[in-house]
Amino acid sequence: MQADAHVRDLLAFLDAAPTPYHAVAETARRLEAAGHTRFREEDAWALEPGTRGYVERHEGSIIAFIVGSVPPAEGGMRVIGAHTDSPNLRITPAATRDAQGTRQLLIEPYGGLLEYTWYDRDCGLAGRVRLADGRTVLIDVAGPLLRVPSLAIHLHREIRETGMKPNAQQHLHPLFALADGPTWEQVLDGALAAHDATYREVVTHDLMLYDAAGATLGGADDEFVFSGRLDNLASCHAALTALQQAGEAPERSRATQVIAFWDHEEVGSRSASGASGAFLRDVLTRIGGAGEDLPRAIARSLMVSVDMAHGVHPNHPERHDGAHMPQLGKGPTIKWNANQSYASDAETGAQFVEACRAAGFEPQHYSHRNDLRCGSTIGPLASAELGMRTVDVGNPMLSMHSCREMCAASDHEPMIAALRAHLVRS
Repeated sequence: MQADAHVRDLLAFLDAAPTPYHAVAETARRLEAAGHTRFREEDAWALEPGTRGYVERHEGSIIAFIVGSVPPAEGGMRVIGAHTDSPNLRITPAATRDAQGTRQLLIEPYGGLLEYTWYDRDCGLAGRVRLADGRTVLIDVAGPLLRVPSLAIHLHREIRETGMKPNAQQHLHPLFALADGPTWEQVLDGALAAHDATYREVVTHDLMLYDAAGATLGGADDEFVFSGRLDNLASCHAALTALQQAGEAPERSRATQVIAFWDHEEVGSRSASGASGAFLRDVLTRIGGAGEDLPRAIARSLMVSVDMAHGVHPNHPERHDGAHMPQLGKGPTIKWNANQSYASDAETGAQFVEACRAAGFEPQHYSHRNDLRCGSTIGPLASAELGMRTVDVGNPMLSMHSCREMCAASDHEPMIAALRAHLVRS
């Protein structure tokens, strides 16, 4: 299979975004190349029909928009939501220790990660660092720098009966040197050299591990994407590409078009920059106006919450409801849950079906087994905060929350097409 340009670009996006902060920086770079202007929350904004803008919050969340040809109270808003964060191992404030002749970093698990998948991976280190001069800089030590080694079977024969049950406090700290090798300070000095800074200037940091192997195509005919952080950067890339395509349409949309990428979804979204916070409402208020204008705009609007979906696992098909088994390579999936773990309902689901049909395909459908706990995403949270109608969708994938995930390359283009159809519908 010859991968299309959008799939190749997805690989580049994934490699440029080892952390939420890098994902926002790369999104901003692409937006500016497409003619979007950065707005700052602390400034007054002057918006008019056709204005292309974006705004960041706390470096891990970003919202971009194209103002419609009529006020949002009259034309409504077409919104796409996704999230920038992924489960991983994050470095604690007291970052390092020497143990048994090696140097290690101390970690704290972030989100619902599959811990065992981080064993025996060649990992890089990336994130943001706050400096004494007030700057926050992004660093990326591409590696292979770090490794969490597994315990030899000869010392852990009971694993065959008990399975791997790592203790996060004891067993997940990665090695980066021998005890007489480079220090943590020297590692950071090397990473900060590009910013004319040194370890001595570091005040605080948000740093994390990532798989250094990078995103790639795989399978007998390059039909799969193998990468970390597909959940949910693949959705961010699809939404960003759809917005860029919508902005190239010959006729300006009546509706205001918005994409919102939030941090902290994997830990519940309860933060100032998460989907449960006021970030999107704050931005939509500045676009849509005060008083009754914003409620009128919201009443005319629709949000598509895009997160990856549970594809049926060929080795574990019994983990799916037999009537709802999304397959890799069969396209985007609408996610349903009567208990509101997903925000889809008959009205909003029908609108996404129409967007898929406009793009030339029929969507798949997913409903969780009744005897398993269902996950959730930003959809219900953002919908409840705003009062905006919302549908939850996603492309099917395997190995969700693993250090390294997989999806079908052929599903990416249909998702972009459906999201573009959503944005340009009046």
